[in-house]
Amino acid sequence: MLSNTLSPCLKNNRFSGTNCAVTQIELFPDLSHCIQTVARQEFHNSASKLMAGEYGNEELEQRIELLRAFLEAMDFAKLRRESEERLTRGEAVRFVICWRDGKPSYEIIVG
Repeated sequence: MLSNTLSPCLKNNRFSGTNCAVTQIELFPDLSHCIQTVARQEFHNSASKLMAGEYGNEELEQRIELLRAFLEAMDFAKLRRESEERLTRGEAVRFVICWRDGKPSYEIIVG
């Protein structure tokens, strides 16, 4: 889904599918790193922070849970097609991921 307007994720600035205190997660793919790679890197970075001693950090734990669910649920071939088309035209692409109806969801912001 492409948008140049605010998504439900952005309008609410909160996850609606859980009791999360975390704001939405923004991911920025580029021509060298697809959305799946960027999401994996963010997941691993967040998990490393948690293992390095930030236990009890509810926001970090919720971030990891959303990233995990996003990585498991999304059709990344579709997401790559949607984003790489724009990236090759020189447009900036940003994915905003959030919970919607208890499931991981995303909005693509172009520009």
